[in-house]
Amino acid sequence: MDHYLLLLLLLPLSRNGMCQQEEVCSKSVINSCSDCIRSGPYCAWCQQLNFTKAGEQEAVRCDTQAQLMGRGCKEEEIISPVNSLTIMKEDPLSVSFDHGEPVQMSPQQINLKLRPGLPTTFRVSFRRAEGYPVDLYYLMDLSNSMKDDLANVKELGQDLFAALSKITERAQIGFGAFVDKTVLPYTNTNKEKLERPCDESDNQCQAAFGYRHVLRMTPREDEFKKKVAEQFISGNLDSPEGSLDAMMQAAVCGNKIGWRNSSTRLIVLTTDAGFHMAGDGKMAGILEPNDEQCHMDNNLYTKSNEMDYPSVGQLATALERNNIQPIFAVTKNVESVYKDLSKMIPKSEVGVLSSDSKNVVQLIETAYNSLSSKVTVTHDNLPDNVRVVYTPICVHAGPAGDRTGVCDNVRVGQNISFDVTVTADSCMEEKSFTIRPLGIKDTLTVTLSTKCECLCKDPTDKAHPLCSNRGSVNCGICSCMDGYVGQTCECSLGNKDEHSLRASCQRQNDTECEGRGDCVCGRCQCHSTNQGSRYHGKFCECDDEHCENYQNKLCGGNGDCKCGVCKCFPGFEGSACQCKVSEEGCRTPNNTVCYGRGDCKCNRCECKDGYQRPQCQTCLGCPDPCQTKLNCIECLGFDSGPLKKNCAVACGENINYMMVDNFALPGKECQQKDSEGCWIKFKLEQLFGEDNYTAEIQKQRDCPEPPSVTAIIAGSLAAVAFIGIILLMLIKLLIYMKDLKEFRKFENEKKKSKWAEADNPLFQNATTTVANPTFTGE
Repeated sequence: MDHYLLLLLLLPLSRNGMCQQEEVCSKSVINSCSDCIRSGPYCAWCQQLNFTKAGEQEAVRCDTQAQLMGRGCKEEEIISPVNSLTIMKEDPLSVSFDHGEPVQMSPQQINLKLRPGLPTTFRVSFRRAEGYPVDLYYLMDLSNSMKDDLANVKELGQDLFAALSKITERAQIGFGAFVDKTVLPYTNTNKEKLERPCDESDNQCQAAFGYRHVLRMTPREDEFKKKVAEQFISGNLDSPEGSLDAMMQAAVCGNKIGWRNSSTRLIVLTTDAGFHMAGDGKMAGILEPNDEQCHMDNNLYTKSNEMDYPSVGQLATALERNNIQPIFAVTKNVESVYKDLSKMIPKSEVGVLSSDSKNVVQLIETAYNSLSSKVTVTHDNLPDNVRVVYTPICVHAGPAGDRTGVCDNVRVGQNISFDVTVTADSCMEEKSFTIRPLGIKDTLTVTLSTKCECLCKDPTDKAHPLCSNRGSVNCGICSCMDGYVGQTCECSLGNKDEHSLRASCQRQNDTECEGRGDCVCGRCQCHSTNQGSRYHGKFCECDDEHCENYQNKLCGGNGDCKCGVCKCFPGFEGSACQCKVSEEGCRTPNNTVCYGRGDCKCNRCECKDGYQRPQCQTCLGCPDPCQTKLNCIECLGFDSGPLKKNCAVACGENINYMMVDNFALPGKECQQKDSEGCWIKFKLEQLFGEDNYTAEIQKQRDCPEPPSVTAIIAGSLAAVAFIGIILLMLIKLLIYMKDLKEFRKFENEKKKSKWAEADNPLFQNATTTVANPTFTGE
């Protein structure tokens, strides 16, 4: 019991003190009262004359109300707009339905004027009216698999009306049916199959169709029975059906369905299959998206084969917009599918049908009670940069949320409330949005505007003494006449323009006087700092309060802060004067400071580039001295190399050397080839400083014997001659091989030749016999 009393005592404290948000004004660039009001919800402006002191910027007028009053500003001189709420319409809640328009939510219209960032809260009341009308539209799947269920639905009329009469005396029922789009691959498009898509054994079968509205909303049981009795089963090819098409048309064709303005609207969808949705129409070449419009002619959906199925989001929006609550009465095999669908459609329920749909009446009654007892408040058309949070006030309240507020198990006639907190994050023109309970017609229109301007009580003088009689007062600050500038209009522009005067107060086109002073007649007049000192410098760029701290003391208490830099007292050093001047930690074994390769700061060596702490002895990033000092070693030890003519000047001051037979210095031994091709051996030891060495050079160089010129020439000639002979022999061998090949080819062709023995008829001997007529033979 004591614990409960303690909790009750602490609750008011948590609301009013312990958890209350601290009022803070986070100022940015403040040039006017309006700038101040827009800077934050707790910023206030002091319009009191002479509130600012000499050298203070006008931005000091902007702060929290407590801070301003602490600085001497009178409460009546403080401008700080607050939120205002005006209830424009607040009809009382109805107890029961009396043939008029019942009021289940109050108020109905509110005007808000908000300061940006400052939340305001108002309360919305709700009460379920007794006897509220109910419109139930029974939407049935008439595909062949629902044949047994249809027979039972034809007998449902009496039971449905009996169940609804328990809820209200003003119930109406409508009926619609669906199958699927009558195109491939959803339905067989053979002419005979379109006319009779059922099995051959089924005598009662109606032609294939997408969605048909059968019965307009009616309170007559006999009319429902008659229309349902006229329905027969139909059929299609694939398992999913066009249920979303049917629900969309039933939602948007309000005049044809017969939905009443003041009623709870229910769609009961009974099916044993899944559903097609947006994108599935591509399989039939249907690319036009669903337009969420009514396309009914002679109670048939005329755009079924021309328009794609609606998406789940489109259907949810259409149902919410028309205050329709769906009940999915489905078989066990598709229960999980429709439960996932129900999660995406607010105010919907899923029930499992028995195999023959005999339990559908009980299912509808259970689902209706669940829907009607759960009150969900949400909003539409919320403007940008506006936030809304709902806090339910009821026995079974859900958590506070920025999208919805939920109260569950709400009985008829029970009063519940929701605290609605609205915050505008920026200035805006007048806009409005709607708050409403899902599935119910009642709405609350919230008209919203912001307060971003100051309504100051200014003196009427156009030439006020505060402004040197050269300007008027606007919210406590001077608004100067043309040709005058300054905090009190004390500066006359003369031949110059204001822009050039202000430019002379800017450093590298930066902020005027670094934001720490006022530009008066082209010169910066610096403001005071928070600690009471003043900024200084030509552009007010310096102050003596923002230097490095050490042990929570400015400059460690061992120096003065000058323009952001610590100037240390004698005997101290460091960026924050945190160190005593000492070289003890920087001393090397040879009694030097950092080997001359760094500076001793704060008793530690600050080494030059490449040299390593703690004493800058070694340089990991430096070039190898064996290579960099080779030319000096060669000229000093052997009077040769590229530095031979300038050896004393280039190397004499940096290297002390000795010619030795054996090395005595510690460290790495260097072996390098000089300009004459000889190997030089030497050792280097770095002395104090960066480029000082002592060197030991071995007297004897290792020079290779020079090559024999005669042997090289003779060898070259012999090699050329030998190569020439080899080439000639190769050429001769190639020619011989080619000739041998040709000869063998000739011999083979000769053996294969055959000569004809017959005489050539065209051939005549070359001998001609001529007889001498005078020759007698004697």
